[in-house]
Amino acid sequence: MEDERLLAMERHQMEQIRELDLEELQVEEVDDINNSSDDDLDATDRSYGGAGELTFNTSLASLHTYLGEVEDTHGRLAFLEDSAVLNLPLFYLEGVVLFPEATLPLRVIQPNFIAAIERALAQVDVPYTIGVVRVYRDPDNPRIKFATIGTTAEIRQYRRLEDGSLNVVTRGQQRFRLRRRWIDVEGAPCGEVQIIQEDQPLRTPCDAFGKLTPLSNLRSHSLSCTQPLNASRAKLQQSRDEDNVSESNSEESFESVLSPTERSIHHSAVDSCYGCDIMDESTSSDDDKFLCEPDLHFGRSFLKDSESTGSLHSNHQKHIENADLGSTSGRQSCQGEETDRHRRKINFDQFRTVPRAYWPHWVYRMYDSYCLAERAADMWKKIVGAPSMDGLVRKPDLLSFYIASKIPVSESTRQELLEIDGISYRLRREIELLESVNLIRCKICKTEISRRSDMLVMSSEGPLGAYVNPHGYVHEIMTLYRANGLALRGLPETEYSWFPGYAWTIAYCVACETQMGWLFTATNKKLKPRLFWGIRSSQVADDM
Repeated sequence: MEDERLLAMERHQMEQIRELDLEELQVEEVDDINNSSDDDLDATDRSYGGAGELTFNTSLASLHTYLGEVEDTHGRLAFLEDSAVLNLPLFYLEGVVLFPEATLPLRVIQPNFIAAIERALAQVDVPYTIGVVRVYRDPDNPRIKFATIGTTAEIRQYRRLEDGSLNVVTRGQQRFRLRRRWIDVEGAPCGEVQIIQEDQPLRTPCDAFGKLTPLSNLRSHSLSCTQPLNASRAKLQQSRDEDNVSESNSEESFESVLSPTERSIHHSAVDSCYGCDIMDESTSSDDDKFLCEPDLHFGRSFLKDSESTGSLHSNHQKHIENADLGSTSGRQSCQGEETDRHRRKINFDQFRTVPRAYWPHWVYRMYDSYCLAERAADMWKKIVGAPSMDGLVRKPDLLSFYIASKIPVSESTRQELLEIDGISYRLRREIELLESVNLIRCKICKTEISRRSDMLVMSSEGPLGAYVNPHGYVHEIMTLYRANGLALRGLPETEYSWFPGYAWTIAYCVACETQMGWLFTATNKKLKPRLFWGIRSSQVADDM
């Protein structure tokens, strides 16, 4: 049923493409485009940066219909075993970084790469699989260099042409480390790769920082002024401990991995949190407690849910100072006169978030994959105007790859994201980029081309995608509704257009004459937006 639904959807989309092809071309003159004012662009195209009034079917671009009719492959492997070492035919691409779950179209013309595809189609142990590696040139060294981290690509569709070339549609699967490479007897580039074992999303502090000691075991470090808790309080604490840690999670196992300095800070935090945790049996209830003034101040500052990413050293220092305060003046006030009742009554629930180690609660949230996924998804929706991403938020690993494959940054920055091991670390880097990326500049002369707010989603796969031209060159382009500092060269062309219903014109940087991408103009007045730009990510400066 699912296959029939997909086939019906594709037939409907093909009919839409045929209707566009039958309409008369009404390409506007380049002079009229250049003479259009920014106010006109704002009035017509600004709303198309996110969920605006697009009349263009964005799913058409993701089908790569310009490759013609292709046939599906069968008998593909779902995934390769983690850490497996195997030999694969390789595909070297300049200016392209492939991520898991991203689509990569190929126009295979060169004989050596044709041999690589034919080998992938024929191999039995890893059928329909190739390895994709980014190649680049160092500005100081003209020799081509190979990235050490790549992605396996599964051949989903292909077509053999009469001239012997191949049109192929692949999809990224798993990251790998390139151990060595060679050319086989047929001229196909091959390599020995090792599949990278991906980590699991981190949910709790125990997962992020190791096993933590039960709260009840920490009572041995409390001050001599601490009185026994009543039965109901002990029962509440015992049930809470049983929910959070296992029996094997002992205090000794936790403290054994701490350095002397960390152990001292840990003890200070425990003492200051629980040193004056006294329950007046004659007046207190199960849900109420009294704290000394210094310890109450410490508890409030310690429970504050901060989102700051400041220096952990400064937090340690504040922690130690507060701990000293709780272990000196706080202790003396508790042991002082019984008539001194300068204590404040607070809700016991406030202390349920007190950390069981010396790190405050907000530190753990910095590495919680699901918290980071929610934050990254919210930022992405605000910038791109994407629909609901709840499904990806529940899968932080897929979300991290999705954003990395679509974020409008340079290819070197995207290669950096591909090489990051760890879901939390990758999401944190993406959040940092989403917060800082604003200007889009020319890689050569640093001329400002556009801004992040000018991004436009013209494909169902996002504002950045890979497309291949008739000569076999793969380009990753980011789509923008407005660009500056560009000049057009040549007349609009409709043949082999990546966006059905639009004609393309080559666009160059005015300052350095580097080809930055293309201008796409609508071939009929029904399509909106009537124009947009496609900028090559390989020509975007790193210091975005």
